Amino acid sequence: MTRAITIEPISRLAFAPFGDVLDSEGEPDRMINQGLCGRFHDRARLDFADGRAGISLFQAEPRSLPLMLEMVERHPLGSQAFVPMSLDPFLVTVAPDQAGRPGRPRAFQTAVGQGINFHRGTWHGVLTPLSEPGLFAVIDRIGEGANLEEHWFETPYVVEQPA
Repeated sequence: MTRAITIEPISRLAFAPFGDVLDSEGEPDRMINQGLCGRFHDRARLDFADGRAGISLFQAEPRSLPLMLEMVERHPLGSQAFVPMSLDPFLVTVAPDQAGRPGRPRAFQTAVGQGINFHRGTWHGVLTPLSEPGLFAVIDRIGEGANLEEHWFETPYVVEQPA
């Protein structure tokens, strides 16, 4: 038996309980570099218990839909940002915390050129590109300590496109 989750387009408001949408929506906050570059300032709240911020590159295999969501994870010691290094949308699955366990998941699809930042402690699915190359810059906590919790669902969810 499985349970269905319909993919929603990502928006700042809908994603706010889980993290930040990284995009260049609207006008730049200021112009820099002799007026030739628009700066969209401070788009994500990086939050680390200790350690330091680091930038890594992740190469993830593209997935196809419908997708079986069997597990989510979270990072209690730091936020985690994913910035695609191509102009391809990707799938983001998240779940609210309910007394230390994930609640009913939600699924979002980013738009072209968007990234996301998970708030510290947010339950989320694994990195899920929907097309090649699946290359992402990841900004997260580098340091000692247990910064990964996994939860496997007794009954998996099926993530699918809206009808």
